Amino acid sequence: MSRPRILVINPNSNHKVTQGLEDALKPLDFEGGPEVVCQTLAEGPFGIESQADADSVAIPLRKLVESDNSSAAFVIACYSDPGLQVCREGTDRPVFGIAECGVLTALSRAETFGVIAIAQRSIPRHMRYLRQMGLTDRFSGERPLNMSVAETASGEGTLAKMIEVGRALRDEDGARAVVMGCAGMARHRRALEDALRIPVIDPTQAAVTMALGTVRFSAH
Repeated sequence: MSRPRILVINPNSNHKVTQGLEDALKPLDFEGGPEVVCQTLAEGPFGIESQADADSVAIPLRKLVESDNSSAAFVIACYSDPGLQVCREGTDRPVFGIAECGVLTALSRAETFGVIAIAQRSIPRHMRYLRQMGLTDRFSGERPLNMSVAETASGEGTLAKMIEVGRALRDEDGARAVVMGCAGMARHRRALEDALRIPVIDPTQAAVTMALGTVRFSAH
């Protein structure tokens, strides 16, 4: 019997980000469990760094989800959750957005949370989403790295900058958990948590964990 599959879609076209996701998700791809497959959206921009970038991938994501007859669940691996609602309209299988799942996981670990953004211009977009979810009362703040998606995935000095920003969220803003606000940050989660000594949430790991539970329990 074939294993049910969870398809994790990187909506940007940077394969290094996809590789980072694969590495971060290896502990969740275990024998007897659902298969976790990461895929790059070829039509996507090299990095999703604006509202225009996020909007541009919504319909390509919908088409990918609709054309996939094999996956038991989908994860959209971008912290803007682009196309989340339109993809949910296109299938009766569960679709998870990493921002939604990452924030909900942070709320289960601490009273307050902060977010590390890739850039200052990402923050208003993220704030709109938090207001839509009604979660701003437990939100401590969001601070940018002022790096590109590509730089967070493979650039020099990324972890050091993340530690600096994470400490400011913890010490100055009062965050008791930190959410990494870009899928390209995935490879730094453990080292950042060791440095900050508070929970650090990789939102893609959070979303795939939720997808895994949903798929497993749907079969039992």
